Amino acid sequence: MNIVLGISGGIAAYKTPDLVRRLKERGAEVQIVMTASAEEFVTETALQAVSGRPVRSNLWDKEAEASMSHIELARWADAVLIAPATAEIMARLAGGSAPDLLTTMCLATEAPIAVAPAMNHIMWSNPAVQANRRTLEDRGVMIIGPDSGSQACGETGAGRMTEPNEIAAMVTALAQPSGGRLEGRTVVITAGPTREPIDPVRYITNRSSGKMGYAMASAAAAEGARVILISGPVTLREPRGVEVHRVETAAEMYETTHGLVRDADLFIAAAAVADYRPTTPAEQKIKKTTDSTSIDLVRSEDILASVAGLDDAPFTVGFAAETNKLREYALSKLEKKRLNMIIANRVGSDCGFDYDENAVEVFWPGGEQAFPTAAKTELARQLVSLIADRYDSLRDDGRSSVIPLEDRKKKRTQ
Repeated sequence: MNIVLGISGGIAAYKTPDLVRRLKERGAEVQIVMTASAEEFVTETALQAVSGRPVRSNLWDKEAEASMSHIELARWADAVLIAPATAEIMARLAGGSAPDLLTTMCLATEAPIAVAPAMNHIMWSNPAVQANRRTLEDRGVMIIGPDSGSQACGETGAGRMTEPNEIAAMVTALAQPSGGRLEGRTVVITAGPTREPIDPVRYITNRSSGKMGYAMASAAAAEGARVILISGPVTLREPRGVEVHRVETAAEMYETTHGLVRDADLFIAAAAVADYRPTTPAEQKIKKTTDSTSIDLVRSEDILASVAGLDDAPFTVGFAAETNKLREYALSKLEKKRLNMIIANRVGSDCGFDYDENAVEVFWPGGEQAFPTAAKTELARQLVSLIADRYDSLRDDGRSSVIPLEDRKKKRTQ
């Protein structure tokens, strides 16, 4: 796919070399068009090095414009992305102004346009900026972000440019809206830990951050799927374009999962569900009255096995987080729970939980593949691609137990 990346003059322009890399990882050819003010924040040399193409910035470039290059760019693009998009560039787009190469090209293109705003939080909340945002959205422009957090000015609020990997996922999906591997499919994903109450102020939980499950949800959405994310208590921002259901306990996750999964094509169980829970949580805070105490625990219902055991089960993917015997335990879980696939990774004080990177081994009946350490966002993209491969191959196999959702629904009504 061909993507024109327009860069305007905001401090977030320093993130654009990484954004170019993320777009190229997803198979895009990237042509950069800079405004004059963007050149104050990032160099053409750096951008040309990562994009592999000469950077365009001057509407009055006699050599390029001799062949009406801005029209060629407008026709070449499968999508136009402006990141960062300042208040000024949004105002130009909303007003139909075309004083530079970037805005001229935007008026001349029929490709979808996305903007990733980045500015001070007070500027972002200004009524004029919000009016321009609404105007652009009404015209079909995709607005990506902004996110909330600390800003270069030292203040905190909504105005940070969305992270490059998330922008890349959304824009590549925009550039090929019908080309996603999971287009038309529904994917249910569980993520994060559960909390099992001991009393009103204490609970049993684990170290899962939910990062891998959330990354899988974003990756599946980028591949065109309708994604339903069932999330335990985490501090992560909800992935865009994903339907999120929040739960606290293993029992709540079990109930919510079974209420949604029968209409899913695929189920990915990335949550770290508590294996045991207190038998009877105390109604009042337990007081420290003795030198020792004990808590009776009962086994939680197995969400993964129960879904895989359904008569019309979706394509079911489990996760195995292990401290030792990774391969042995993963293969045992794959067989005992009758899964279509299992993704196994080591966890401990130096890997797995809480980290932004991960390495995994994937197993399925008759096959396996290892993925070396990578950012969880990138790893999720690779895993979703592999899952789509396996789903397609089994769905098309007449001997397989994997039945497309539309056929399962027909079977239920017969």
